[in-house]
Amino acid sequence: MRLSSRGRGCCVAGSRERGPPPRSPFVHQLRLSPLEKTKIAFMTLTLFPIRLFFAAFMMLLAWPFAFIASMGCDEQELEKPLSWWRKIVDVLLKAIMRMMWLAGGFHWINVKGQRALPAEAAILTVAPHSSYFDAIPVTMTFASIVMKAESKDIPVWGTLIKYIRPVFVSRSDQDSRRKTVEEIKRRAQSGKWPQIMIFPEGTCTNRSCLITFKPGAFIPGVPVQPVVLRYPNKLDTITWTWQGPGALEILWLTLCQLHNSVEIEFLPVYIPSEEERKNPVLYANNVRRVMAEALGVPVTDYTFEDCQLALAEGQLRLPSDTCLLEFAKLVRSLGLKPETLEYDLDKYATRAMKMKKEKADLKEFSAYLEFPVSHTLESMFALFDENEDGIIDIREFVIALSVVCKPSKTLETIQLAFQLYQSENGTITEDDLAHILKTAMGVSQINVTHLFRAVDEEEKGKITYDDFYRFAELQPHFAEDYLYPDQVVAESGLETSPLSAPNGICTDFSPENAEDKNKSLQKKWN
Repeated sequence: MRLSSRGRGCCVAGSRERGPPPRSPFVHQLRLSPLEKTKIAFMTLTLFPIRLFFAAFMMLLAWPFAFIASMGCDEQELEKPLSWWRKIVDVLLKAIMRMMWLAGGFHWINVKGQRALPAEAAILTVAPHSSYFDAIPVTMTFASIVMKAESKDIPVWGTLIKYIRPVFVSRSDQDSRRKTVEEIKRRAQSGKWPQIMIFPEGTCTNRSCLITFKPGAFIPGVPVQPVVLRYPNKLDTITWTWQGPGALEILWLTLCQLHNSVEIEFLPVYIPSEEERKNPVLYANNVRRVMAEALGVPVTDYTFEDCQLALAEGQLRLPSDTCLLEFAKLVRSLGLKPETLEYDLDKYATRAMKMKKEKADLKEFSAYLEFPVSHTLESMFALFDENEDGIIDIREFVIALSVVCKPSKTLETIQLAFQLYQSENGTITEDDLAHILKTAMGVSQINVTHLFRAVDEEEKGKITYDDFYRFAELQPHFAEDYLYPDQVVAESGLETSPLSAPNGICTDFSPENAEDKNKSLQKKWN
């Protein structure tokens, strides 16, 4: 499986055509030269502890002001204009927060454009979302944000959060997303509340593109002001993605830099058309296109849900250049719904096993899926048309769909693949295993010789699923040991394991039917 020349579809910045970005938006590899490592070692012993102390001190200094200003504030009080003493507190807190960022090496913050008044744009949409340092525009504006309800119970930080009057999302309330959207709509249309700052991507990326915007910020149908962020630093220690340096490592490396740059650009207010007011998805896509043009980056239909695929805790860790993210995007575009994907997988697997031949052309593939030929279907076909001869192996589609459907259940996918490829006596060859694993990982080539020999202890030249299962039980990390041993540690020497801390500062609150499908990632999702 690979991206053929017909299936690449990379788009230029701001164009209507979407395609895969140059690299996975959920991966950040930080490569340090020997000189940079020496500088960081020196800064760790000198500048880092001083900066960390002053940044922490400034946050503690802000706490009593935020606590006093938040006392006894009911909803009616919050909708009124700030009293004179609260305006003073507001100025003091902004000054303290600015000193905190100054202590962190953000000596000057380059602001372009003009922030709109709340009456002009009740909602500020900020992108790309790539780090917890994206809190800088929040502390500069003290606009309200959407946060998980548990955040208000965090010592010190929770008090500062409550001061900016956020919209809280409660995970214990199954109806929370709908209530959150209604609250945003109420505030946006009241004309009395502070502006709401929303990160519509819903998760952190590496800023190589703008992923799909969640529609929650656009459901109210009111004008929004797009705000774009840039971090024009020589060494990118800011980016905090799902694969890459962890939260504490990012903090340490950033505080070790002599200077950190950030640019905040307020774009002109975007006033939705009548069609966009009725269609939040269209509204979100059009605003995203405007922001992508300003940033000079492409847009892609990757979503937060693709993180579940890219970072699934299965035994096959997907490489950063996997085609399966593109495949998952096309699955959604084709109309296969997440809530019925397991049923669809069973249906297509059964059909594939009953087919007299495994190969199919585009017309036969269309009939197999029961979808008419379209640009989306042609793009999906091209992903599997490795030789570009107009013929694909249906079994590869089933395996890829299984990975997308059950990203953390590696052995279930491999068992299904064995059923598709095995001979009458239930065995597969080394070539069969190579086809199975390269499709399951979304790569064009893979060397399985060492793995196959390890499984084939009797050197019969063929293995059964039971052989593979027993081996996987004894060697749960077989992929790292036999398929990509050199990729466990990045070139910089920094481990690039999935994050175990919450990623991003903005909760996704878009009302969707698939609320429960990301439970495995909720511990990482702020």
